[in-house]
Amino acid sequence: MLTCKDASHLMSQSFDRRLGWMEKAGLRFHLAICRSCQIAHRQLDFLHWFCKRIAADPSDITSMQPGLSAEAQERILKELRRKQGEQSTSGD
Repeated sequence: MLTCKDASHLMSQSFDRRLGWMEKAGLRFHLAICRSCQIAHRQLDFLHWFCKRIAADPSDITSMQPGLSAEAQERILKELRRKQGEQSTSGD
């Protein structure tokens, strides 16, 4: 049975080389029973995908930046102004 440390090492190596069938089987078994390593594996997969995408087209990162829509920004500003108005009228 692999330890989490061994599993994370294999997960990382799997991006650089083909794992042997025993390594694959051990990693699959460990991932089937270890929730923490399942999460780590998904995160590594995402990072690998993201880095490959950025390496292919560095300008693509600007389109990936999260942001609020103009409507959401306006709703937040309205609510903040409303809250400020409530505070100033309550005498604080």
